[in-house]
Amino acid sequence: MIGGQAVGVYLRTSSRRNKDGSVVRYLSIAHNERGPGGPSVAKVLLPLGREDRLDVAGLRRLIGSISRYLGEDLGTDAESQVGAGAGGGLTITDSRPVGGAWLLDGLWKQLGIDAALREVLGERRFGTDVERVLFALVANRGLAPASKLAAADWVCHDVAIPGLPAMDEDQAYRAMDLLIEADTDARIQEAVFFAVANLLNLEVDLLFFDTTSTYFEADTEDADTEDAGTEDAGTSASGDDVDPGGGEAGSGFRRYGHSKDHRGDLPQIVIGLAVTREGIPVRVWCWPGNTSDQAVLPQVKDDLRDWRLGRVVTVVDRGFSSTSNLDYLRRAGGHFIAGERMRAGTPHVEEVLARQGRYRQVRDNLRIKEVRLDSAPDLRWVLCHNPEEATRQSAQREAALTRIRDELARIAAARSRLATTKPTTKAAGRRREAELAAHTRAECALRDHRALGRWLRQDARGRLVIDTAKVTSETRLDGKYLLVTSDPHLPAEDVALGYKNLLEAERGFRDMKSTLELRPVYHRLEPRIRAHVLLSWLALLLIRVAERRTGQRWPALARELGRIHAVTLTGPTGTITQTTEPTTAQAGILRACGLTPPPRITALHPA
Repeated sequence: MIGGQAVGVYLRTSSRRNKDGSVVRYLSIAHNERGPGGPSVAKVLLPLGREDRLDVAGLRRLIGSISRYLGEDLGTDAESQVGAGAGGGLTITDSRPVGGAWLLDGLWKQLGIDAALREVLGERRFGTDVERVLFALVANRGLAPASKLAAADWVCHDVAIPGLPAMDEDQAYRAMDLLIEADTDARIQEAVFFAVANLLNLEVDLLFFDTTSTYFEADTEDADTEDAGTEDAGTSASGDDVDPGGGEAGSGFRRYGHSKDHRGDLPQIVIGLAVTREGIPVRVWCWPGNTSDQAVLPQVKDDLRDWRLGRVVTVVDRGFSSTSNLDYLRRAGGHFIAGERMRAGTPHVEEVLARQGRYRQVRDNLRIKEVRLDSAPDLRWVLCHNPEEATRQSAQREAALTRIRDELARIAAARSRLATTKPTTKAAGRRREAELAAHTRAECALRDHRALGRWLRQDARGRLVIDTAKVTSETRLDGKYLLVTSDPHLPAEDVALGYKNLLEAERGFRDMKSTLELRPVYHRLEPRIRAHVLLSWLALLLIRVAERRTGQRWPALARELGRIHAVTLTGPTGTITQTTEPTTAQAGILRACGLTPPPRITALHPA
């Protein structure tokens, strides 16, 4: 230091000899100080520790920070790492999207799913990192849904999965088998949900449950046989993977049933989903395709009771509101909110509809009226009215009635004309008979019409007329739906708004079928089918958390983050993988999810 100023900063090495003769080297950042008229003396600014224990990555970060301050960002620049000199430049040898996988992986670890999987999988040793393979399959459903064979190729060539440079389809199938084996009694789902619930402070006072179905492109349904055979490893006729089977007994899992996809001609399975009021999935179930909605609710209640969630009100749609189901939901202190079938003509419903009273405004498009009946003192009914929906239903009905009146008038006029004319020739007689038959067919078509036939009845002469009693009955139901609850304390407003949140379960099914492409399912054995559904459930969980934190829908998030790429460059002195700089929007998405952008340099391989 001359006059108190440093004359140079450098990396200083020093050594110490141990008693056994070994030499230990130390590194530090130092500078020389020079007193007035005296020699310069080395002064340590920052000790870095033993050379063999040096934090090389930390030192690189320090260099990068200094370089960025100087506007030279040499520490994170590919050209400075692998060199463009020595007679050659950099060559781009690979480029893969990394942003979407980075976000999903960050949430995967943040929510503790990786730890939950490892805990449930136990101490068994595997040749591959099963947790990483399972994450890759989940990420594939969220980013580029495909068969397991295509997913393995996607990991190897089309995406940068943190911690997994490559995988093959056999590893994918093995991981699926281990997943469903470990999920016995829903152990994985339970561990994952409670990790998520603790982190996000989820409210599980209301749980929403609904079912859907998904079909298979198969000629016949599964038969109940002693041996279901095996699924040969290889490729199907469509070019997609057919996973190798285990030769286990068949359970008739893919069966014909009531299809909610309107594909009753194909075998299917039934899927149940429970979600929180925020739309976070809690648990998923799978049943054979011929299972009815009325049969599954007791199992759902028992399974969730085993999780000891505390006081829970289960919200279900009209398809589950049988007396036996609702009584089952009240066991062990539970409660329910259920939709009632208003057109069933049950005494309770008719009594509620006949009860006088004013509606209370809850929202612009929702009015409610609470009704209590002496005949059922332990239940409360909430009659809801949506004025906008009432207007829409009234307009639809009037349009249908107008079409019916016009068609009936046309048929009546044609019949009257034919009745007043006498055929003079045999040919004219045949034409008359043909026209009468045509009008009869028109009446039959009108009666059997899916939208118009419900408003018609036959009079004493067998002619079609508008069913005025039916029109009057339907008019009083315009814009209304009826709820019943066993909870004595839940405000009527919360009952109505809670039931509307049942749409979150329906949205979950829509996203599983569209965004995550649950179907087509390229598996035949029941365990593999269950594993496929469970992977989709995990993907739904991750994208719901991302949507909740960012306020954006997942397709937009995936599209924006997919623009962050990991670019591999090769120079004379080696290969380096460097990520593109996140934009303000991309950095904002990651920040909202509590994540940092991917490191600028993710791999460095000197030649």
